[in-house]
Amino acid sequence: MVLNVEEIRKIDKKNMLKLLMDFPEQCEYAYKLACDFKLPKKLSRISSVIVTGLGGSAIGGDLLKAYLNSETKIPIVVNRNYILPSWVNKNTLIFAVSYSGNTEETISAYKAARKIGAKIICITTGGELSELSKKDNVPTVFIPTGYPPRTALGYLFLPILVLMNKLGLIDNKRKEIQDMIFLLRKLTKQYAPDVSINSNFAKKIATKLHNKPVVVYGVSDWTEAVALRWKGQLTENGKVLAFVSLLPEMNHNEVVGWDILKDKLKNFAAIFLRDDSDLSRIKKRIEITKSIITKRAGCVQEVYSSGGNLLSRLMSLICLGDFVSIYVAILNKVDPTPVAVIDYLKKQLKK
Repeated sequence: MVLNVEEIRKIDKKNMLKLLMDFPEQCEYAYKLACDFKLPKKLSRISSVIVTGLGGSAIGGDLLKAYLNSETKIPIVVNRNYILPSWVNKNTLIFAVSYSGNTEETISAYKAARKIGAKIICITTGGELSELSKKDNVPTVFIPTGYPPRTALGYLFLPILVLMNKLGLIDNKRKEIQDMIFLLRKLTKQYAPDVSINSNFAKKIATKLHNKPVVVYGVSDWTEAVALRWKGQLTENGKVLAFVSLLPEMNHNEVVGWDILKDKLKNFAAIFLRDDSDLSRIKKRIEITKSIITKRAGCVQEVYSSGGNLLSRLMSLICLGDFVSIYVAILNKVDPTPVAVIDYLKKQLKK
């Protein structure tokens, strides 16, 4: 049988699915870790926030921005680069996030922040970033080691959210976080490897995406962060080529690209991330766009968020995408954990 437990265990040699099943507990522990963290009193007069990081260490910043976009009175920017924006100053708070502590772009941005005199908080397991923060007396949240960074989202996101509250930049999110963890426990059971494909939505989607490049469609400033996460997980875990595109922007250009290469496009899949709170005009755009692409793509799939608050809805979509990416890997008969191409690239950069 496709995607049965025996087949999954045989291919998922490093047991990444267990890390997904344990994700609610990770979030619970990450929340406690952040609540217990003591911030220095000198961190005040903050006029902007930057989360600087790459890959799994940056997605927490994307999620933070999406979640707080309609609440916070100061801008939140995610920086995926060696340098910082020219407007950064002493009142900018930099969250330097690197799971390994050795991400060269993040270390470069950290050093740039130090030169400017910006306020800095580090989140890491150790490495060079830890050594620098210790030398510079920069507050650092140390998170548990032993995870592939892309499976440590709870540790890379929730501390930032909690510390934003401690700094007086946002309201307390205790209730929202508790509701999110409750929902994640429910969803992980639904998507678990021992649930048959007939009752497992994540497995069903994975079979539709198998052997297809995937375009993930989100909505700007809301499911944009989730779409980035889906793309990252499909590529790193599933080892398939995936792309991100956003509405309404794609309606002004990209939609035309689904017109000519009809034979090739039949090999593509499109995923639309949906939420009931999307603007009515966005909903109409999605329906029209879906009807256009359905005539051309090999697969068009919608996925709707669930949960009673914004944080839960965001994380419900992320949870589903994470499981889908693992099941895509199983269908591709590849262990989802190793990322040999990235390891090769890092070795070449060191030469």
